[in-house]
Amino acid sequence: MIKRLILFDIDGTLLISKGLGRESKRRAMIDIFGTDGDVMTHPFGGKTDWQILVETLEKHNITPDEIARQMDQYLVTMARYMTELAPDFEHNVLPNAMELVTHFHHDPETVVGVVTGNNRQTAPIKLQSAGFNPDWFVVGAFGNESTNRDDLPRLALQRANENFKTTLSGEQVIVIGDTVMDVQCARAVGGVAVAVLTGFEDPKLLKAAKPDYLLNDLTKFMDVVKLP
Repeated sequence: MIKRLILFDIDGTLLISKGLGRESKRRAMIDIFGTDGDVMTHPFGGKTDWQILVETLEKHNITPDEIARQMDQYLVTMARYMTELAPDFEHNVLPNAMELVTHFHHDPETVVGVVTGNNRQTAPIKLQSAGFNPDWFVVGAFGNESTNRDDLPRLALQRANENFKTTLSGEQVIVIGDTVMDVQCARAVGGVAVAVLTGFEDPKLLKAAKPDYLLNDLTKFMDVVKLP
């Protein structure tokens, strides 16, 4: 019987890819939109890919509607660049991330998924480059699906219930992430917010967001977090 849905953020929670996503995005933006805006310095933390495009391209008079029209081609182009560039970038798996994902993958009471600002095309590439099996994340919601990260856990929960013919509620969702926006999106679905200090968020801001659990990393997750 399925009792819970665990949704992992990717960057700063499971792995650090040392600039792969940013460079792939920059090249794809130039190809599709004719500019990379200020993407190399723009803060990404907790934002969806779509939100980042809107924020970096609006000053170049590229409208959200135009971004939406070009989104499919942008996704294909960014995925191509990420595949080409991945061998040139270092990928660091964060402490106990692989072990925790493996544990829950083999737990028949748990559905494992992702809620990530990465888009649907590039998230599996980034996971695989760091050694994760993308197929283990059987549901998810992605950064090309909304400019608002709060929408993503609801999408993932809906997909889990549809795919597994179950009736999980928001209280049975655990969102694990490294930013204030991860905490906020867990709250948006009524889920449990687990924040880790392995990303680039200011620890004071994470603490002020009042997650249900604030961990240095995922090493003590099973000892500390009470599972629904």
